[in-house]
Amino acid sequence: MIEKLKNLGWKQLGGLVLIVIIIIAFGFGGFGGGFSTNNQNNIAKINKTNVTTQDFIDYVNQSGISQEAIRDNLDNNIIEELLSGLISTTLIDLEIKDFDLSINERTILKNIKENKNFQDENGTFQRIKYEKFLLSNNLSAPMFELQLKNRELQKHLFDFIGAGTITPNFLIEKKFEENNKSLDIEYFDMENLYKTKDDYTANEIEVFIDENKDQLKREYIDFKYVILNPKNLIGIEEFNQEFFDEIDSIENKISQGSTFDTILEDINVDIIEVNEFVPSSSKQSNEDLIYSKKASKIDLIENGDNFLLYNIDNQYDRTPDLNDDIIKGEIVELIYQKGKFDYNREIIEEIQKNKFDSSKFEELAGSNKEYSSINSIEDDKLIDINSVKMLYSLPVNSFALVNKEDKIFLVKITGTNKNSFNKADEKYLKFVNSQNTNNRKTILQSYDQLLNDKYQVQLNQKTIDRVKNYFK
Repeated sequence: MIEKLKNLGWKQLGGLVLIVIIIIAFGFGGFGGGFSTNNQNNIAKINKTNVTTQDFIDYVNQSGISQEAIRDNLDNNIIEELLSGLISTTLIDLEIKDFDLSINERTILKNIKENKNFQDENGTFQRIKYEKFLLSNNLSAPMFELQLKNRELQKHLFDFIGAGTITPNFLIEKKFEENNKSLDIEYFDMENLYKTKDDYTANEIEVFIDENKDQLKREYIDFKYVILNPKNLIGIEEFNQEFFDEIDSIENKISQGSTFDTILEDINVDIIEVNEFVPSSSKQSNEDLIYSKKASKIDLIENGDNFLLYNIDNQYDRTPDLNDDIIKGEIVELIYQKGKFDYNREIIEEIQKNKFDSSKFEELAGSNKEYSSINSIEDDKLIDINSVKMLYSLPVNSFALVNKEDKIFLVKITGTNKNSFNKADEKYLKFVNSQNTNNRKTILQSYDQLLNDKYQVQLNQKTIDRVKNYFK
């Protein structure tokens, strides 16, 4: 809630738009008298504070949104959005009152005179520029000064709430130093430890299929189709109206229940028959597209410069056929990936249970061990950035599995080194800024929860509906 309130609090209001008919309707008995008695003139209630339809009118007028724009966007919940904005600003006003915040007229006048829009090239306030601004925005001086006062009060509120969000320098320096130290690491590629695809026996493949038969079943289809284009449909290569009329005719016949063979009675094209088809790694444009549309038994679909008229004769499930080299290769790839996953999981479990030590690391690394350094928590040249962040959270002599794209490495942190930095460097200044921003967000999130607990907002749906009906 608070981030939304903050945005609304700083939003500059547009020019004043008088929606005369609405004012008359609300001010003199409402729509058919609906707002004239009891709480029907209230569109919402925040604790004991009523938000009246007149408050809503004023908010709409100040928003600069025309009556026509509201009417055109009723289905896009514009009334609810405007009401949400009004409730948000009302909550801010209640908080300002509760904290007894104030601002004197001298401060308002000072802000006006220091506004560069109202100054000449020498920085001197020009009354005529100020008055021209008011006229061009259809504002009176008291109205503009009231808006300015409200914005200043809102700024004071959020400054008040955010007080104390500046992190002490020594903590920032320590955090920056931690994030920018160097890590010395030993590592090796795990690839040489995995069982190769050629090592898996026929029996292991069969066992894998049996254990995962439900997941490995594929839906096959038998179908036939024809390729339609201007050349074979109307005898020329031009995409003209006659061609598209023929296409429309075929689509109409499909919708009327005509069969594949009936549709092709007067069309001289080659029929392509495909049996036991399932998509594979070897892409087949026409066949793969038809398979993706298999929910429709017969259809006409576009594929590039051609149209495909197809008819699916049969659909059925089947376990993988190991006599098909492509399918067998896909199964072996699944087994290989599962083997890698299981091996990696065993290593991770040993590390988590403190059963993995330097001797085991050396044994697995063999002659493949390499040495390197990571220069900061943002240095992802060697491994993925998320893996880098994980390593920076671990102590020296820790082990971890990390990755870079599709490669997995086993890493040992052997040491750390502090890197010097200059507090005037742009990188350090940005870090300071981000730390204060994060702290401020944390406080604002807590304040948001406080507002949710502190205020109960009730909407008068009947009044909201009457407002909507008026604009229809």
